[in-house]
Amino acid sequence: MKLKFKDDKAGGELLLYKSEKAFDRAYFGQDRFNKYFTIAWNTGQTQTVIIDGDEYDFPSQSLLPLLYNQTFSFESPGDIVAWQFNREFYCIIDHDNEVSCVGFLFGGTDHLFISLNAQSQQKMQLLLDVFVEEFKTSDNIQNEVLLVLLKRLIIYVTKLAKTGYAPTKKMQEEKFHTIRKFNLLVEANFKSEHSVSFYAERLCKAPKTLSNFFAVYNHKSPSQVIQERILMEAKRLLSYTDWPVKQITFELGFEDVSYFSNFFKKHTHSSPVDFRNNKGKSRKGK
Repeated sequence: MKLKFKDDKAGGELLLYKSEKAFDRAYFGQDRFNKYFTIAWNTGQTQTVIIDGDEYDFPSQSLLPLLYNQTFSFESPGDIVAWQFNREFYCIIDHDNEVSCVGFLFGGTDHLFISLNAQSQQKMQLLLDVFVEEFKTSDNIQNEVLLVLLKRLIIYVTKLAKTGYAPTKKMQEEKFHTIRKFNLLVEANFKSEHSVSFYAERLCKAPKTLSNFFAVYNHKSPSQVIQERILMEAKRLLSYTDWPVKQITFELGFEDVSYFSNFFKKHTHSSPVDFRNNKGKSRKGK
């Protein structure tokens, strides 16, 4: 089942997939005109999900939020329930004060697999049932009702994710929001700013203080977050564009091709050219 609501005036779109065997975002991820945020729910057994070319285990009865510019495909798409929406339907950045998910739920480098217990499964099912009902109710307030439901979904999923983010420590709001703001700044500036000091200054924190915030929650270091975001984009450009390595180098804020190549090889154990060639071979073999 695929349900879709479209606001022709604003261009906003909200989609709901349920047991749709053809659901696959490998296509959407390369379509620059259809950029959807995704919340996927694996209602079946543990399966493999491929995100930007890398394989992960998608546990049974868990949720997976995905950014609008990520490609993905599921081993068993028929077991997936998925909500997708574009920025025109609901911009989570402009309305961060409502849902508080930017830089956390939809992060740039980490993939959150959010476990659902029996109670949260029941809550998700109730939300799903209401969504389906409202998708089928065409009236002059359908847009507003679906928007409220989407906000409710995002808030609830964020709450579930936040509960499991630091299981051994009580999360302090200041530190949590600083980490979120850091991730948001990285998403906006990683192509031009590679140093932790830039982001620390924007957040009015010392670089050491920022690093301590991340360490409290057993998170990667700030420098690792920046590097991984650069690598993610480099892999995407090498995999899904025909841009020469020199163009990718400058796109990602490096002034020298050899420096970028050494950076890429240090973290992936493969040169950019070899990575692209191997990705091309793997796609042809499928």
